[in-house]
Amino acid sequence: MAIYEYWAPETKPLGQGGDMHFAFSFAAQAAEVEVNTITGIVRVLRVVSANDVGQIINALALNGQVEGGVMMGLGNCLTEQFIVKDGYVLTDRLSRYRMPSIMHTPEITPIIVEHPTKDGPYGAKGIGEVVSIPTTAAITNAIYNAAGVRVDRLPVDQEQILWAIHKAAPEVLSGD
Repeated sequence: MAIYEYWAPETKPLGQGGDMHFAFSFAAQAAEVEVNTITGIVRVLRVVSANDVGQIINALALNGQVEGGVMMGLGNCLTEQFIVKDGYVLTDRLSRYRMPSIMHTPEITPIIVEHPTKDGPYGAKGIGEVVSIPTTAAITNAIYNAAGVRVDRLPVDQEQILWAIHKAAPEVLSGD
């Protein structure tokens, strides 16, 4: 049996000087997408997710966090939208909220970087939400690379993509 007690170092609020965090995590992603030029529908095919986790403590749980974080970011980017109209919530049920399903799940390749920190428990850093942060940017940049359309609001609007493709190259929709 082992017992370990961990006390996080003191941090300071932003703007007060000193460290506002003690174990920074880093993440980077690349996404491969397919953009249907007839419908504007975006399908994410692959996401490569590189994450500095400090020291791996539980490899299986770590991979689950990476997969979950990618899907959380994918939902933010492509499907999820909290809609309020005239003060009433319209997306008040999961069936209306459009969370991504298994059908939206791309191939996810985790790249784990171990760079232990002296300040984290057992050298670990956080992994939870840091994975979801670069996902939207990776997907929207992949859309730009695939279709030449810059996304300026979320979730990605397939009609906006279709309109931008048509505006840039009208022959795409007319079949010329």
